[in-house]
Amino acid sequence: MALFEIDESSGLPVWVQLRNRFVYLIKTGHYNPGDQLPSVRTLAAEAAINYNTVSKVYVNLEHDGYVESVRGRGVFVRDIGGLAADDVRSIADTEIEESIKRCLALGMTIDEVMLRMIDVAHKIQRETGSSDSMRRGLYEKSQREKTD
Repeated sequence: MALFEIDESSGLPVWVQLRNRFVYLIKTGHYNPGDQLPSVRTLAAEAAINYNTVSKVYVNLEHDGYVESVRGRGVFVRDIGGLAADDVRSIADTEIEESIKRCLALGMTIDEVMLRMIDVAHKIQRETGSSDSMRRGLYEKSQREKTD
C-alpha cells in the first residue's frame, strides 16, 4: 500500500485528502520533528498528483505550523506539541471552507449556504442530543483546567 493514496470517489478535494494524510502521519509519528518531507516534484510524480496541488498542501501545512520550509533545502516537520486545539479548528475551517465553495459552485448564494449549514447543524444537534450549552460548559471547564 502506498503512503499517499487519493480516493477519487471521495467528495474531498485531492489537496484536502493529501493535507489530512500528512497531518495524520505527523501526529502519529511516521514523520518526526526535523524529518524532511518528500520534495514537491518527487511527491507529485510518485502519487500522480499535480505539482501545484502538492505545493498548495505544503504551503497550507506551513501556515498551520506543521512544517517549516527552508529555502534551498526542503520542507521539514516542526515540533507540534502545542497545536492540538488549533489543529482541530484548522482542519474544521478547511473542511467548512471547501464545503462552502462546493455549494457556491452549485449556484447557491452565500446566504443560502449559511442558512443550509445552520439547518443541518440543528438537525445533527437534534439527532445527537448535544447542545451548545453543554459544549460551552466543557470548553469553559477545559480553560479552567489549563489555568490551574
